Amino acid sequence: MDTHMAIDQQRLENFLGKAVSDFGAAVSAALVLIGDKLGLYKAMAHGGQLTSAELARRTGTTERYVREWLVNQAAGGYVDYDPATGTYALPHEHAIALADEKSPFFVGGGFQVITAMMKAENRITQAFLSGDGMFWGEHDHNLFEGTERFFRPGYAAHLVASWIPALDEVKEKLERGALVADVGCGHGASTIIMALAYPKSRFFGFDNHAPSINRAHRSAHEAGVADRVVFEIAGATNFPTRAAYDLITFFDCLHDFGDPISAAKRAHETLAPDGTVLIVEPMAGESVQENLNPVGRVYSGASVLCCTPNAIASGQTVLGTLATEAQLRTVLMAGGFTRFRRATQTPFNRVFEARP
Repeated sequence: MDTHMAIDQQRLENFLGKAVSDFGAAVSAALVLIGDKLGLYKAMAHGGQLTSAELARRTGTTERYVREWLVNQAAGGYVDYDPATGTYALPHEHAIALADEKSPFFVGGGFQVITAMMKAENRITQAFLSGDGMFWGEHDHNLFEGTERFFRPGYAAHLVASWIPALDEVKEKLERGALVADVGCGHGASTIIMALAYPKSRFFGFDNHAPSINRAHRSAHEAGVADRVVFEIAGATNFPTRAAYDLITFFDCLHDFGDPISAAKRAHETLAPDGTVLIVEPMAGESVQENLNPVGRVYSGASVLCCTPNAIASGQTVLGTLATEAQLRTVLMAGGFTRFRRATQTPFNRVFEARP
């Protein structure tokens, strides 16, 4: 480093301020997860002003830990502090995002995902040097539950209400009774949401991660849809078929595959002639500069720690979380599809339709 280079002091100070802010955000991710796991946010929701001792009593936790936890949460703007009374409150709007898992704005799962991925830091550091990958199933177990909790609110809010209606004639098929394959289904949140909405249709969820499929089985029984949902351990390139599928779905997973073209080919082989493939992918731009925003920052980080390593470990093609629409189109076309379009989108998702 050239120590004689002129320094813009204000720019340096602004950056240091940003770095300190990021320190706080990074360490607070674990504290948000602790609050989520221990029910601290739920206890504060609509609970008025509370001292650390009162919150500790409500949750059966130790006041000495709760004391600084509340300071951290107030410093980050997650809870409000009243210096006149020495009490804290969780604003109603924040409670919707932090304490209500059924809310479409719930963010607790995101912190569970982030803290789980960070535990792979040493392994990924070595991967930068070796070029090796890391399979999805090798991550901390919180990643699998957190992924479901992170994506489920968006699926619940948009899948039936807007994503499926944006596809050509798919809603009507599902209402009449269709055969659906949900590939890379994880814990089965997307599969179960569709099964609840379309009781005349039959659904198969496939994933190569056995613990996730076991959890999906339990979830189907808990939701009362086990009569029309079957979950099986199977990969994206070899999932079975009993008859041609009317709809095949890839929810936030195609970019993780090491061989997405073969996955697209398998979808094409098992799809009915008038069938549809629904692909939901993270929101990403077509250029680097279009990803230089908070959403792009989150997704690019997740790509480095999780998605790209899994693709490297399992194949030769690495799309990554920031795969462009052009790249996705190329994959589907190479798989045999002739029609591909963006059907709709949200601030966090792109929703594509592919047809033979």
